[in-house]
Amino acid sequence: MATPDSLSLFTSLGLSEHKARETLKNTALSAQLREAATQAQRTLGSTIDKATGTLLYGLASRLKDPRRLPFLVGYIANKKIHTETQLSAALEYVRSHPLDPIDTMDFEQECGVDVVVTPEQIEEAVEAAINRHQPQLLVERYHFNMGLLMGEARAVLKWADGKMIKHEVDMQVLHLLGPKTESDLDKKSKVVKARPEAADRRKAKDVVENGVAAGQALALMEQLRGEALKFHKPGENYKTPGYVTTPHTMNLLKQHLEITGGQVRTRFPPEPNGILHIGHAKAINFNFGYAKANSGICFLRYDDTNPEKEEANFFTAIYDMVTWLGYTPYKVTYASDYFDQLYTWAVELIRRGQAYVCHQRGEELKGHNPLPSPWRDRPVEESLLLFEAMRKGKFAEGEATLRMKLEMEDGKMDPVAYRVKYIPHHRTGDTWCIYPTYDYTHCLCDSIEHITHSLCTKEFQARRSSYFWLCNALDVYCPVQWEYGRLNLHYAVVSKRKILQLVAAGAVRDWDDPRLFTLTALRRRGFPPEAINNFCARVGVTVAQTTMEPHLLEACVRDVLSDTAPRAMAVLEPLRVIITNFPAAKSLDIQVPNFPADESKGFHQVPFAPVVFIEQSDFKEEPEPGYKRLAWGQPVGLRHTGYVIELQQVIKGPSGCVESLEVTCRRADAGEKPKAFIHWVSQPLTCEIRLYDRLFQHKNPEDPAEVPGGFLSDLNPLVFNRTVTLKEDPGKV
Repeated sequence: MATPDSLSLFTSLGLSEHKARETLKNTALSAQLREAATQAQRTLGSTIDKATGTLLYGLASRLKDPRRLPFLVGYIANKKIHTETQLSAALEYVRSHPLDPIDTMDFEQECGVDVVVTPEQIEEAVEAAINRHQPQLLVERYHFNMGLLMGEARAVLKWADGKMIKHEVDMQVLHLLGPKTESDLDKKSKVVKARPEAADRRKAKDVVENGVAAGQALALMEQLRGEALKFHKPGENYKTPGYVTTPHTMNLLKQHLEITGGQVRTRFPPEPNGILHIGHAKAINFNFGYAKANSGICFLRYDDTNPEKEEANFFTAIYDMVTWLGYTPYKVTYASDYFDQLYTWAVELIRRGQAYVCHQRGEELKGHNPLPSPWRDRPVEESLLLFEAMRKGKFAEGEATLRMKLEMEDGKMDPVAYRVKYIPHHRTGDTWCIYPTYDYTHCLCDSIEHITHSLCTKEFQARRSSYFWLCNALDVYCPVQWEYGRLNLHYAVVSKRKILQLVAAGAVRDWDDPRLFTLTALRRRGFPPEAINNFCARVGVTVAQTTMEPHLLEACVRDVLSDTAPRAMAVLEPLRVIITNFPAAKSLDIQVPNFPADESKGFHQVPFAPVVFIEQSDFKEEPEPGYKRLAWGQPVGLRHTGYVIELQQVIKGPSGCVESLEVTCRRADAGEKPKAFIHWVSQPLTCEIRLYDRLFQHKNPEDPAEVPGGFLSDLNPLVFNRTVTLKEDPGKV
C-alpha cells in the first residue's frame, strides 16, 4: 500500500499522482527511486526540480546495478548529467564497466560532462542540415521528414539538448517556408511498392542455401544477425541485462576471447530420449542459424545424463534430422565427454561450501515451498566423504543426492546436482553410478565449449539464475543464456511420453507415423526440409510462445513443392467418362507441362483415349448455385487437351448410383470458353495414395477444459488411407 510520504515524494519529482501510485506497485523500482530521491535531496539540500526528478526516475527504472546508484545520482543532482542523452550514455558506461573502480575522467568524457553546447552552435548545425536538404524541403514543404534534420544536427552536437534542437529546426523551417498552407495540412499519400513479377519470385525460390530457399533464407538470416536480435557481442557478456559479474569476470572473458578469437559459438543440446519434433526445428534453426548468420560455429551436444531413458536409435535419429534440415554441426559432443571434469568441479563446489550431500527423498522436495534440508549446513568434510561414498556405490538410489546452495528464480531451493542411478551408460558403461542433472551439467558444458550464446526456450528462464550462479561459484567462464518462445501447433501433441501413449494405444504406428508432427513423421509424409525451415522463418524469433495452425506449415510445403515437384494427374474417386465422338481412331499423345506455372521446365506425355476418368465430385446431376464443373447444359474443359466435353447421357447401375457418363467433345477454341477445366486420366495405373486428416478433433487436445476426457479420447475417427486411385501411367513421364 502506498504511504503518504512515498506518494508525496514521488509527486514532488514531477510524477503525476497516477504514475506515482503505479510506481509504488513495483517494489524494486519504488525502493530504488526512493533511495535516489533521498540521496539527491541530501546532495542539493533543497527540493528537486522537475527536470532532475525526470532524470532520477529514468535512472531508477533503467539501472540494473544498484551499486552505481550513489555515483550516478551525484552527477544528476550536481547538474553534471542534465540531459536524457547523457543519462543514456552514463547507463551504458556503467553497464559496460562492471568492475571497480570507475575511471572518473573516462566516464565524464564518454558522457559529455562539462561539455557546453551554445545556442549559436545549435543554430549553425541546424542551418547546415537545412541547406543540405533545401531543394527537397522546398518541394515537399511540411511533408518533409523533419526528424532527418534533427538527427543530422544531433550527430554533430551529441550532447545538445534535444528540445533546443527541435525548437531551432521549427524556427528555421518556418523562416524558410512560411506558415503552413491548406495543402501542407493534407496527409501525405503513401507510395505503393510494386510487387515483383511472378517469374522473378520463382527465380528467387529456385536458389537453395543450407536447406532454406533463398528468399526465406535471407529473411531467416536477417532475423538472426546479432544487430537484429540485439544480443551481446562475444566477450561482452557483462553488457547483458541481469548478467552477474565477479572480480574474475573480465579476466575469464579475456581468456575466452583468446580461445575463440571472438567467434560466435552456439550449441543444440537435445536429450537423446525421444525423436525431435516441429518445436525442435525452431531450436535447430535458431541455434545453427544464429551461428551461420554471424560467421560462427554450432555444436551438436547430446545431453546424455540420464541413461535410464536414452536409446542408441535416438542419437542416430537426432543427427539425421539436423543434417536433413540442412545443417552440419561443427562438432558432435556429449555431456558424458565431460563427466570427469564435472565430478572434479562438484568436489570443488563442496570445498567452497556451496554444495552438500542431502538425504531427503524426492517426494520431500516436491511442492511449492518445501522445507529447507536438515543437512544444508553439514560440515564440508562430511559432505566430501559422503559424496565420495555416493561415487563408490555405497548408497541406494534415492538415499543421497548432492544439492547446490542457491535459490532459483521460480523459488525452488537448492536444486540437485548429482543423483545415484545404477544403470549402465551407453558410452561410459558401469564407470559411473552417479549422474549429473541438467541444472548442474548444462551451464558447465557450455563453459567448457566456450559457448557465447546459450539459446534455450522460455521455460528455462527460471534456471538462468542457477546458470550464472554455478559458473561464478566455480570461477569459470560464464556464457550468457538467452531465451526464446517455444513453437507449438494446434491439433497436435509433441510430448515424448504422450506419443508413447498413442503408440501403445494403437492410435499411431510409431514415432514416424505421418499423422504426428515429429520430424521423422514429417519427412515420411513428404514434407521438404526447406518448407520446415521456411515455416520457422515465417514464425520468426519470438520471445512469446507461439502456437500455429497446421495449415500454415502446409502452405510452406506447397510453396516449396510448387517449384520442386513435377506434376502428375491423379483421380482419387474415379468416374468413367466415354467420349462418343472421340476425334481420332486411336488414343492421342498429350504434352503436359511438368510445372504448369513454368513450362520452361519441360513436358511429359500422357495418353488421351475415348475413355477417361474424372473425379466423382467434378460431376453433379443437380448442381447447387455457383457449381462450375460438369452438369447438364454446362460443359467443362479437359485440362491440357484443348478439348471441351458436354454431357449427353448418365448411366446408372441397379442401385441408382451413377456408373458412367457419355459425353461429346469439341475443340476448346470452337465455341464459348467453359467455366472450368478439370483434371482427368486415361489408360491409367492403379496406385496407393495416403491422405491423412488431423489426428485430433480439437485445437488443444491436452487442454482439460477443451477435452475433459484427455487427449486419447479426442482421436479423429476420420483419419484413414485411401488405396484405390487412378494415376497417369508413369512410364509415359
